[in-house]
Amino acid sequence: MFHKEGFKIIIVSFLLCTALALTAEHFLVDYFYIAKAIQLLILVFFGLILYFFRNPKREVQFNLDHILAPVDGKVVVIEEVEEPEFFKGKRKQISIFMSPLNVHVTRYACSGVVEYSKYHPGKYLVAWHPKSSTENERTTIVIKTPKFGSVLYRQIAGAVARRIVNYAKVGDKAIQGADAGFIKFGSRIDIYLPLDALVAVTLGQKVVGAKSIIATVNDKEEGLE
Repeated sequence: MFHKEGFKIIIVSFLLCTALALTAEHFLVDYFYIAKAIQLLILVFFGLILYFFRNPKREVQFNLDHILAPVDGKVVVIEEVEEPEFFKGKRKQISIFMSPLNVHVTRYACSGVVEYSKYHPGKYLVAWHPKSSTENERTTIVIKTPKFGSVLYRQIAGAVARRIVNYAKVGDKAIQGADAGFIKFGSRIDIYLPLDALVAVTLGQKVVGAKSIIATVNDKEEGLE
């Protein structure tokens, strides 16, 4: 299954690759092995396009006490930071870096209602650069949840990515694990959680979107209220 954001690119790539393969067949008729090598490279290229836009179906274990990974990738940041755009205060940040080989579908990490959604044009620093969160092309989405309060996630373009797709609109109902957008090529997601949220991942850990639990509710804090 392929993501809808890739349909146009897949069709154009198929037509282009087919034309190139037929051209090699026609003009290199006296160079059989060279023609076949070129056709093999074209086939590999098209296979990579299909692989990038894959959209595997995943059964989600819905749980309001859990924040799930919104994307596939590697955890590169876990720290307490100042979030200046929406909260204007301290939050726990978890960042996940996606290589071009990861599934690039963005999924809702939690269920709730979208209360903020904004696109920011910007630079294309490498996704692991410390300033990429505030200077790169990005979208900021905030979901009001029953257990964690407001949870912010930010789609960040990398040095290669040139287009972020965000489906979240203010007032939309966010369903944990549902398709929330797409980032083309290498990129990163930042998630900002309340300070009392319990982080369930470690630096360098590989996570799977809509499957891996990255944070949980602090039951002790809940019990004190």
